[in-house]
Amino acid sequence: MKKILTGMTETMNSVKPPRITALRDLHNAETGPFSILIGTILSARTKDETTTKAVKALFLKYKNPKELANAKIKDVEKIIRSIGFFHVKSKRIIEVAKIIHTKYKDKVPEDLDTLVQLPGVGRKTANCVLVYAFEKPAIPVDIHVHRISNRLGLVDTKNPEETEQELMSKIDKKYWIDINDTFVMYGQNICKPISPMCDVCKIKKSCKYYKTKNAS
Repeated sequence: MKKILTGMTETMNSVKPPRITALRDLHNAETGPFSILIGTILSARTKDETTTKAVKALFLKYKNPKELANAKIKDVEKIIRSIGFFHVKSKRIIEVAKIIHTKYKDKVPEDLDTLVQLPGVGRKTANCVLVYAFEKPAIPVDIHVHRISNRLGLVDTKNPEETEQELMSKIDKKYWIDINDTFVMYGQNICKPISPMCDVCKIKKSCKYYKTKNAS
């Protein structure tokens, strides 16, 4: 896995140094894990740039779980209206904020089982919180991680849930925390859904997709 992660990074840097992922950009000392939790919920079906802008604007007005918990839905909707499904997500993040404030005393839980009990929080979101907020080993699997893992031949799976379980069983835990960050940037910049940039990829010799595509 070290060779794959290094090869991806070298490839991206040789083409154009990629910007950091949205969730990495959202982590700061003032809002901490709560901004990662809310940011991940809002990021579903939304571009990174849009997510980052909306979340930063949201936390300029609501500094902590208590303030967001007491916010009016229409006020939150005005701030995040550029986000996909902003009506539903406005209600959801207020609901999550209320739970974090009242049940967990403004502290975001640090374990998967507790996180997935929050409204709108599935395994991917929970794993993102573990990785980006607490730097705990986990493998958040989104469309990029799922696609690239299958293209490389690391897994042969049909959905992100299966991919997560396969990667966890096959990859040394010390690499888990870097997988989402690197794979997401690689999926956005190099190994795109359509017309992946195989010509510049430094790990193509180890890629099942590339070998199959170029088989004589």
